[in-house]
Amino acid sequence: MTINREIFRPEHDLFRDTVRRFLQKEVAPHLDRWAERGCFDASVFRAAGDVGVLCPTVPEAYGGPGADFLYSAVLLEEAAPLSNFGLSLTMHSEIVTNYFLHFASEALKAQWLPRMVTGEAIGALAMTEPDGGSDVKAVRSTAVRQGDHYVLNGAKTFISNATTCDVVIVVAKTDPAAGAKGVSLLVVDTLLPGVKKGQPLKKIGLKSQDTGELFFEDVHVPADQLLGEEGRGFGYLMKELPWERLQIAISAIAAAEDAYRTTLEYVRGRRAFGQAVADFQNTRFVLAELKTEIQIGRTFVDRCLQLMAEGRLDAQEATMAKYWCSDLQCKVVDACVQLHGGYGFMAEVPIARAYVDARAQRIYGGTNEIMKELISRDL
Repeated sequence: MTINREIFRPEHDLFRDTVRRFLQKEVAPHLDRWAERGCFDASVFRAAGDVGVLCPTVPEAYGGPGADFLYSAVLLEEAAPLSNFGLSLTMHSEIVTNYFLHFASEALKAQWLPRMVTGEAIGALAMTEPDGGSDVKAVRSTAVRQGDHYVLNGAKTFISNATTCDVVIVVAKTDPAAGAKGVSLLVVDTLLPGVKKGQPLKKIGLKSQDTGELFFEDVHVPADQLLGEEGRGFGYLMKELPWERLQIAISAIAAAEDAYRTTLEYVRGRRAFGQAVADFQNTRFVLAELKTEIQIGRTFVDRCLQLMAEGRLDAQEATMAKYWCSDLQCKVVDACVQLHGGYGFMAEVPIARAYVDARAQRIYGGTNEIMKELISRDL
């Protein structure tokens, strides 16, 4: 499937080659081993830092390349077919990093960003809780100010990079009675006493991606580790959501494209009843439908990327992209499994991994039911 993508320049293509080589050398050979243990090796982040694929938007003043966000889109697209390992990389490079860039003090930026660029410090965002899901207003974690520090207590779950992270941005209530206006963000060094990491959670898909629990018991967080201003955490989270949801759409379309390509190659080589599976009318019609819808999704995502570049991407468009593209990804991989026949149900076949990995896309970043609810508010 060839689409002329005018948003990328030659330097983005060079970066794409670098990312592709890195992933094939440092990630692909280890996916099965990582899947068995439910977590990647933290050393892969150091390797990523060595070749310059982490935190592309971090300014040179903090050790980064100071590139535009399209480099991050390239990273997402290339990593998506590899068990969505891009989730871990971009949680670090494009979510946690952005909170530092947009809201942190100069001291906090200087403390953490250079180490995140090199992969020495892995970042995470701890928002979701066992009882409240991703309802930020309902978080029960508390951070009580006592002199020159906050005392942090609470539990978080479904956290990307939970068991490997060195620094985590924790969503907590500094004023439980104030609702959304009582939410604050704290930068927590995971070496602080009272920070505990659970074992990697056992998932049906995304098995090589680190997802786990974090527990905070009377953690004394220095007051200068407050991200931005006290009580403004909810607003900070909402401000970052459009780009975070667009990242999911970018990953979903890239994974759908990869599933389509591998399936097209498979049905051309696989024979049944004396002919290639690709020669059956049903196969051709299914692939024609998938090709068309993938191109529609790709065009929409690239339009969103263009709006992002111009500073005009709004929450509605990002929400639509997340919902529609993740639904499409699930549809594509399901159809591709069917075209693989029995082999599509074998765990060692790439399309089977793509099938179980895709399902989470409709859940994280806000479920697609919530996406529809948000879209409907502007009807």
